[in-house]
Amino acid sequence: MHECGPGLAAGTAVLAILLALAAAAGYGGSDFTAGLASRRASAIRVTLMSETVSVAVVGVALALLGADPPSLRAVAWGGVAGLAGMAGALALYVGYRHAAFSVAGPLSAVGAAGFSVLAGLLLGERPTVLALTGIVLALPAIVGVSASVRSASGGPPDDGAPGAARRRAELGVIYGLVAGACFALLFIGLDEAGSGSGLWPVFSGQVLALIGVVCVAAVTRDLRLPEARGGGLAALTGLMGAPATILYFIATHHGLLAVTAVITSLYPAVTILLARVLLGERLTAFRLGGLVLAAASVSLIAVGGSG
Repeated sequence: MHECGPGLAAGTAVLAILLALAAAAGYGGSDFTAGLASRRASAIRVTLMSETVSVAVVGVALALLGADPPSLRAVAWGGVAGLAGMAGALALYVGYRHAAFSVAGPLSAVGAAGFSVLAGLLLGERPTVLALTGIVLALPAIVGVSASVRSASGGPPDDGAPGAARRRAELGVIYGLVAGACFALLFIGLDEAGSGSGLWPVFSGQVLALIGVVCVAAVTRDLRLPEARGGGLAALTGLMGAPATILYFIATHHGLLAVTAVITSLYPAVTILLARVLLGERLTAFRLGGLVLAAASVSLIAVGGSG
């Protein structure tokens, strides 16, 4: 873990923030395509395809960059992170099928950020006052930019029954919180894996994630890849999600977990911008407010530094 203080140079702190922003962009794009894919195939099939592509992408990156043999600790934490990420993705995609994205999406992002900040503080991280202020602003920003994103996620249509709508909202809360906790464990695991084993922790995590989703698919008798456009969207999810994980992994070893996890968790801002550009969704006042808060949050964290 990193401690706030003169040991972290300003240039390193800025690099961590930039890498975390790039990771947020990748996760936001992958979340957008995953939401569209979940309209055409089951959550298991979408996750199976995206994890298969992710293993290939990280494997190529590992081969190109090279690394010394990994430590058992690094591989173990990478495995924990990978399995947690796979479980979080499944929970979120199932949530997309049963509830509006505006319920499950924000909770997953806020949960990931909140749990990661708590873990960072418990492990001894001490962000500056400005950085902490930015972290606090990030939580309502995530909720704001995620509000009412329905067409991107393929939320179920409103059948007019109050009981059904309430049950969908409850499912969204449950799946969103589960996904948030899992994504936080992904962030924490990659941070704890350390930087001494190259990309081996990320690769081991992706391999275990693929094995995990294959087991789930086999047990549920859904061991098939999505077809046609759904398969293409699921593959694109992996193509964007894998580099995002690599970028976050590098970022968290140049800055505080409490900072990099929060900035990465701003990915819903990218999702809503894609929905605006590609699907023509309106930018409501609430969403615009969320985007403004997100910009303010990143600015405060950048000025305050991550160490």
